[in-house]
Amino acid sequence: MTIELTDRTDRTEMAESGELDDLFERLDQMHIPEGYKVEIVEGNVHMAPQRDVHWQTIRRIVRALEDRFGMDAPVTSDVRIDFPGQLNGFAPDIAKFADGAEKDELGRWRYQDVEFVAEVISKGTAANDYGPKRRVYATAGIPVYVIADPYLGCCRVFTHPRGDDYMRDLTLKYGEPIDLTDTFPDFALSTEEFPRD
Repeated sequence: MTIELTDRTDRTEMAESGELDDLFERLDQMHIPEGYKVEIVEGNVHMAPQRDVHWQTIRRIVRALEDRFGMDAPVTSDVRIDFPGQLNGFAPDIAKFADGAEKDELGRWRYQDVEFVAEVISKGTAANDYGPKRRVYATAGIPVYVIADPYLGCCRVFTHPRGDDYMRDLTLKYGEPIDLTDTFPDFALSTEEFPRD
């Protein structure tokens, strides 16, 4: 069998992808309660329940993306994407892919095509969103990473990735628009209706 390597993929990532596949297969055999999201972050399995406030925030962000980029824009929610680093199989709350992005030979979206990610904080996994995920998203070159925090009523907006961090970090209170025109012309994300917990 011949495997062609792309510019941002190496043999280590491919081996880790196989390990991730094995871990996710084992998880599929377990009873995961309905309404729980499962991710593997740096080799550790994390499960978090989806709450109403969580989903309502996701819904508003997806709606804004569809309003700006169209209903056919490649946008997913809670879909596995393998990211670089040690066993990172994330299921971002929202991921928007570049126009023309296609799934790989295994039927999965490629992290190299992600151009926007948003995570809505859950109490049990907030440390992942602010810590390892932030580093991994920056390392992957994701241009925009938004964290919505319904407990604090604010959003953190990370842009301009360099190395394993973002060069710009902006905190906005709910009600203030997130101006993303630097990355996406004519796009500001309203937070006016984001629910609080």
